[in-house]
Amino acid sequence: MGLLNNGLKGNVLTGLAIGLGAAILAPAVLPALAGAAKPLLKAAIKGGLVLYEKGKETFAELSEVTEDIIAEAKAEMAEVHNEAEPAPAPEGETGA
Repeated sequence: MGLLNNGLKGNVLTGLAIGLGAAILAPAVLPALAGAAKPLLKAAIKGGLVLYEKGKETFAELSEVTEDIIAEAKAEMAEVHNEAEPAPAPEGETGA
């Protein structure tokens, strides 16, 4: 039981020391980190915007190609359908 209490005290003291050190160093370290993080964040946002625009262009091109293929397929289907139908007989004539 004594081992458990000593282990718990060590963890509490270690945590307290880390917290105290962080509270003392934070005002000096945070501005430096913020200064370095801002350009990185800005570059990441720019990269995201470039990827978004490129994605829009790619999707527009893909849509155009898909529409062209669909139009070609419909035209081919209409052509096959027109070839399969017999021509209508002129009025007044019989097939015999």
